[in-house]
Amino acid sequence: MQNARPRSHSRSAAILSAVLAVLLLVPAQAAGARSAGPLADAFARASTAYDVPRDLLVALAYAETHLDGHDGEPSASGGYGVMHLVSSPTVRALERAAELTGAPAATLRKDDAANILGGAAVLRSHADALGLDAAARKDAGQWYPAVARYGNDSSPEVARLYADTVYDLLGRGVRATVSGGEVVTVAAVELQADRGVYEGVRELAAKAPSPDYPAASWVAANAGNRATASRPGSSKIDRVVVHVTQGAYAGTISWFRNPRAKVSAHYVVRSSDGDVTQMVRDKDVAWHAGNRSYNTRSIGIEHEGFVSDASWFTDAMYRASAALTRAICDKYGIPKDRSHIIGHNQVPGATHTDPGSHWDWAKYMRYVTGSTAPWSATADNSTSGAFTASANWTASTQAAGRHGPDHRQAKPVTASDVAWYRFAVPAAATYQVEVWYPAAPGHNGSAPYIVATSAGSKTVYVDQRAGGGAWRSIGTFALKAGTYNAVGVSRWTSGTGLVVADAVRLTRL
Repeated sequence: MQNARPRSHSRSAAILSAVLAVLLLVPAQAAGARSAGPLADAFARASTAYDVPRDLLVALAYAETHLDGHDGEPSASGGYGVMHLVSSPTVRALERAAELTGAPAATLRKDDAANILGGAAVLRSHADALGLDAAARKDAGQWYPAVARYGNDSSPEVARLYADTVYDLLGRGVRATVSGGEVVTVAAVELQADRGVYEGVRELAAKAPSPDYPAASWVAANAGNRATASRPGSSKIDRVVVHVTQGAYAGTISWFRNPRAKVSAHYVVRSSDGDVTQMVRDKDVAWHAGNRSYNTRSIGIEHEGFVSDASWFTDAMYRASAALTRAICDKYGIPKDRSHIIGHNQVPGATHTDPGSHWDWAKYMRYVTGSTAPWSATADNSTSGAFTASANWTASTQAAGRHGPDHRQAKPVTASDVAWYRFAVPAAATYQVEVWYPAAPGHNGSAPYIVATSAGSKTVYVDQRAGGGAWRSIGTFALKAGTYNAVGVSRWTSGTGLVVADAVRLTRL
C-alpha cells in the first residue's frame, strides 16, 4: 500500500472527524474543481482528499442516484445518500465509510458533502486493495476494477454491468441539475477503460437471452425470492404491475439475487436506454406486489429510478417498457387498459407509492396501445445517399453482429476524418440518437460519435469493444430541421483499435 494514503483508518475517530470538518470547509482548488456550487465543491474536495478522479466520482454518483441524497432515506437495497453507501447484513459500505472518514453513520446518511467524501474513501479503499499506485490513480480508466467492486455484487457479469454503466456516462458526459438549481457537469471524455479481470467476462445480454422476451437478457433472481409455478396453467395471468426500483439498475439486479431480499420482479428496465433484464420466468411467481393474490396473477416490471425524481423516467425507458408490456398483454390476452396495467400503489393493501406522480401514464399507455407512431429513420453505411466517408474507411464483413450487409472501419488518427450519416430531420425537436456497430476485441475503446445539435457539435465516446449487435442509445439531443449530416463517427481518437461506422437511428421524442 502507498504511504501517501490520504487518511489512515488507524488514527483515532476524533482526529479523523476533525480532519473531515476541515475538508468540508476548505475551498475547492481550481485544479480539480469546476466549482459551480456546494455539491460540485464537495466532489472536488473528496477527489483531492482521496486522490480519486473527480469526473469518475461524479459519474459513479450519477449512475447510482442522479446526485440526489433523498433526504437520508435508504434505497430498496439499503443504500444512503448521493454515493449510495449501502448498509445491510451483507454489505457494510456505510460503516466502512464511517471507519475511513471518522464521520458518524448518521451524518454520512444525510449530509451530502460527508456522504461524497465517504464514497470517495470507500472507492479508494477498493483501489488500494487492488494495488493501484499513485501514478495509475491519475488515469480514470485504471479504476474500472475498483468501480466494479463498489457495486457490491459477487457475480462478475453484474459487476461488469455496473462498471460499464459508470464508464458509459464518462463517455457521454453528465449534466445534472440538483437542489437549489446548481448544475453539476462532467464533459464527455475520450477514455480507454482497463477492465482487468473483467475483460473476459461476457456481457449479460451475451451470456444468456431471456427465455420469455427476446429483447431482454436473463439473470435469475435468487430462488428464495420467488416461487416456482406453472402459469398460466396453474393460475391466470391478467395484470401487469408497474414499479419503480428506488435504486439503480445494476443494484436492483444484485438485490434480487441476494437471498436476504425476499423480493423480486419478473423484469427490470434501465433508465438511460431502456435495456431490459428478466429475472423471474413468466410462469413463476415473483414477490413484487406485497399481495399474494396479485403476485399470483400478475407480471411485475421494475423501472430504474426513484419516485421523487422525474429525471429517471426517460422516453427510452417508457418505450422499452411499453413494448414489453404490449408483448406480455398479447401473449396472455390481457386487455391493454388501466384496469389491467396498474401501478404498485393500486394493488389492494399497498404501502408503496410507486410509480409515483412523475410517472406519465398517458404517454406510457399511448406507447402500449400503439396509438402514436413517432418519426424514426435509420441510416446504414450501405444506404444510398445517407452515408459519406473517405477512402480510408474500408468495407468489412468480418465482424458478427453488423447492421446490413457490411460495415466500415478505419484506423484511428489524430486528424479529422469523419464518416457522416445524412438525415432529413422533419422538425426542430428533441431526438434520441442510437448507434449500431459489431463489437469485437480489436475495435476501438473510445470511438467518437459527433452529433450536429442545434447548439453545435457534441461528441460522445463509445467503447466499441462491447455492447454491439444491437441499438445503443448515446443520448437525446436537440436537432434542427432540414437535410444534413446529423451524426458522424470520427477517427480522431487516442483509443486503440479500429473505429467502426455501421448504422445510426434517429427517433423524435
